[in-house]
Amino acid sequence: MSGSSEVQPASDPKTTDWDRALPFQLDALGVRGRLVRLGPALDAIIERHGYPLAVARPLAEAMTLCAALATSLKYDGIFTLQISGDGPIRLLVTDLTSDGALRGYAQFDSWKLAVALGGLSDAPEGYVPRLFGHGRLAFTVDQGQHTQRYQGVVPLEGATLADCAHTYFRQSEQLPTGIKIVARRDRAEDGSHWRAAALMVQQMPELDAGRVHHIDPDQREDDWRRAVILMASATEREMLDPALPGTTLLYRLFHEDGARLFERRLFQSRCRCSRERVDTMLHSIGRTELATMRDLRGLVAVKCEFCSTSYDYDEADLDRLYKS
Repeated sequence: MSGSSEVQPASDPKTTDWDRALPFQLDALGVRGRLVRLGPALDAIIERHGYPLAVARPLAEAMTLCAALATSLKYDGIFTLQISGDGPIRLLVTDLTSDGALRGYAQFDSWKLAVALGGLSDAPEGYVPRLFGHGRLAFTVDQGQHTQRYQGVVPLEGATLADCAHTYFRQSEQLPTGIKIVARRDRAEDGSHWRAAALMVQQMPELDAGRVHHIDPDQREDDWRRAVILMASATEREMLDPALPGTTLLYRLFHEDGARLFERRLFQSRCRCSRERVDTMLHSIGRTELATMRDLRGLVAVKCEFCSTSYDYDEADLDRLYKS
């Protein structure tokens, strides 16, 4: 990493730093981590769909988890997080490109959701079994057609998305990892706004931990437990406070351990759909198979699940497409 600096209290407590990942390293504990905070990007992605609160909050948490995991990797392409199950929320997909384009969407059954919530409007604590049922959590890294795609898949085990991520790291990466995720929609004079945050810490391999002297296994375990306890002590209010800079939060948590900060990663809501991509998809299907895609206007209509953009094709458009 580059551009590191020691954590210091922020000089301006009103500074905001949303839609960013702030990587850090605790050299004294042999631990690295990141603080991810999302705000305007969530508003842009979630509000266009009009999801009920019990679907929107899991999506906000999933996008935050996606950003935390993706920015812990070195890749040039697309990192995708997908949750599928047999519950009311049957599919949730979010992805992040290496240049910071974030998007996400959910598919759900309104009737099953109402039954599962039992009169509640928001997703209850420990909502994963109730809202997703039995299913799986998958992470995919796609770096293009000339590279091998990596995918990790684990069963949906745990009450929260953080618990499910912990299951993945225990089974697949075997890398001690701690994650805390919070998300909330607040009402303001200018409307409702989403904020979500994730704190993630990972024990570094001993050879990469930056320590001069060998640390015995018991000390490494004690150091790791300390890092997890400090991470877990962050409150939801602190993590989502728009007036509390991320640098100040990390100072509060880790100043005794000399945390170093690294260059921030910026995110923005941006979909990758385009008419050219839809052209390619339709051409691969074949014209005779498009009858089921026609709407009441007689047009072939393709709607992007991520951004809700609709691409309409009349007969002249199809003639052009299939002559090319």
